Amino acid sequence: MDHNILMLAVVHEGVAIPLLWWMLDKRGNSNQVERILLMEEFRDLFPNVKVASLTAEREFVGSDGFRYLLNDPKIPFRIRIRETERLFDGEQSINGKRLFEGLKMGEHRILKRERRLWGHWVQVAALKLLDGELMIIVTQQSVKTAISDYGKRWGIETLFGILKSRGFNLEDTHLREMERLSKLVALLTLAMVWAIRVGEWLTVQTPIPIKNHGRKAKSVFRVGCDHIRDGMINFNIARQQLLQAIQFLSCT
Repeated sequence: MDHNILMLAVVHEGVAIPLLWWMLDKRGNSNQVERILLMEEFRDLFPNVKVASLTAEREFVGSDGFRYLLNDPKIPFRIRIRETERLFDGEQSINGKRLFEGLKMGEHRILKRERRLWGHWVQVAALKLLDGELMIIVTQQSVKTAISDYGKRWGIETLFGILKSRGFNLEDTHLREMERLSKLVALLTLAMVWAIRVGEWLTVQTPIPIKNHGRKAKSVFRVGCDHIRDGMINFNIARQQLLQAIQFLSCT
């Protein structure tokens, strides 16, 4: 595809479920204006929903984004920043790489004092990843959970895997018109949620085996997707199996 998708999703059981998305007719990242407008659309559609925390990657927030998130009503955030960003403690400005240069792999540190970043005072935590990369998270509250909260962002990578190679192969589509692509994303989102709901129902009855490395042999999505697919392929044999799965499409 030649288009990018700017997406806002909510994480459920380790998988990000798309709520809103914009098809961007350009290469590269979205800009801060587009991200702010997407958040405004979310607020208009869900005015009474309380956001536990907003997570985003390094390129997604700058001074304008911070100003927006810190305005009333404030949106709790856990934002990763580049290690080259300079953090000011009131006396001197030091980049994140130097500030956390003593961290060992797997070790984390929370700064006791707030730092000024892009004109705003924030709390800072950092973790040295096992690949040696430094992950620096800034937040305006609850800094002790900032790193673990940010870890939930991995749900978006799980989503992309489902939409692409590990599920629906979205990138193989020949659709080019943005409105049609958007409708396809909506359809795949419904299919994914259906598979997850069916998978959750099945794994209550038969838990997913745990492999030696401690991970589940299959994801809940894969369990549900395989169940639905098998019911469709072998309808004459597995008719009841498919009919049970279809019940999860009901809103009642």
